[in-house]
Amino acid sequence: MTIQRFETGPRMSQVVVHGDTVYLAGIVANKTAGESVTKQTEEILSIIDGHLAKAGTDKSKLLTTTIYITDMKTFAEMNAVWDRWVSPGNTPARATVEAKLAAPQYNVEIMVTAAK
Repeated sequence: MTIQRFETGPRMSQVVVHGDTVYLAGIVANKTAGESVTKQTEEILSIIDGHLAKAGTDKSKLLTTTIYITDMKTFAEMNAVWDRWVSPGNTPARATVEAKLAAPQYNVEIMVTAAK
């Protein structure tokens, strides 16, 4: 089976496709870094939509999701955006973890795996 990689750099690829499975790296907000959890989550989910489309799939085929937030007090704020975005009836297995992220301007990071 072949492996496809998209947006590959010296350290990591943003998207890896193996067979009928699509793996995304952890996605953080670029344009809205330092802004609210709502804005960061909206941007991240939009980036995820683009990466999934590039790999030939979409959010209705999500298998798993791991969401990292820097403060569990923002859980409801992040979920409000997630709930508007996620495909009804196709919700993935999901974990949300409070964690310190790579830089202080990031409040949310989301990593997903999807089927094709």
